[in-house]
Amino acid sequence: MILAIGEILADMIGEKAESGMNFKAFCGGAPFNVAVNAKNAGAKVAFVGRVGRDPVGKFLIKEAKKANLERLDIQEDTVRSTTLAFVTLTDGERDFAFSRHDTADFNTDFDKIDFEGYENLNLIHLGSLMLSEKQGKKFAQKVVKKAKKLGKKLSFDINFRMDIYRDFEDAKKAYKPFVESADIIKFSDDELFDYTGIDGLIPAVKSISKKDKLVVVTLGSRGSAYFYNDISGTVPTEKVKPIDTTGAGDAFFGTLLAHLEGKEFTQENIENAMVKANKAGADATQFLGAIKL
Repeated sequence: MILAIGEILADMIGEKAESGMNFKAFCGGAPFNVAVNAKNAGAKVAFVGRVGRDPVGKFLIKEAKKANLERLDIQEDTVRSTTLAFVTLTDGERDFAFSRHDTADFNTDFDKIDFEGYENLNLIHLGSLMLSEKQGKKFAQKVVKKAKKLGKKLSFDINFRMDIYRDFEDAKKAYKPFVESADIIKFSDDELFDYTGIDGLIPAVKSISKKDKLVVVTLGSRGSAYFYNDISGTVPTEKVKPIDTTGAGDAFFGTLLAHLEGKEFTQENIENAMVKANKAGADATQFLGAIKL
């Protein structure tokens, strides 16, 4: 089983109207998207997140149930509101603006998570949005510690969101412990170059890699690359014209994790998983919103 932990939120996707913009709510949040895509790829999946006890939170819980995950443990916060992500699209590419002042996503109650209750748990996937807040970082640190104690693999998607940090160094400081702790980590090529400050794929990866850490880098229309110990490679993808790129990276990563869970990280297994992940990422750009429920 894969356990994804982190934000579930409403992606408010905007479209131009005659007098302003119209926004339509979709169920989203990177770790929830990863969970749904891992389930769609054949894995058994559980998800832990937190929403407010408000109309948006109720909408998300109702929508999330449609994914038919093996376990859906969404906590309801009676004080805080549900996190919103306002997304505007230009030629299929998106810009984000978050509404999350003391919202529910980074206040998940660690003590309410029954880690031992997830049957045949192999991998814990951790979201990154929470890391912009002190409470969220403390929670994430507890998750990492628990994963290591249980002997489970930890995956992490950096999802660089500069608009929720004071400055670049503040963001990098927040991400660094989790980049170092993860057994499987995903970057886009832009995120990798920004995070490491190194221009060049191979030297940038070398600066963060260590023994038995799988690093995957999405390269847009060029496919994706992987690096694990002494094996590496680039896997091409089909070229598509995107309608909405929201959730494409999550589709890639969820599918990748599903096809690697419980398997040895051989070149054959990694490349087989990468081919399927590339296709899932491309397919996810062909509809509005991050996931189909």
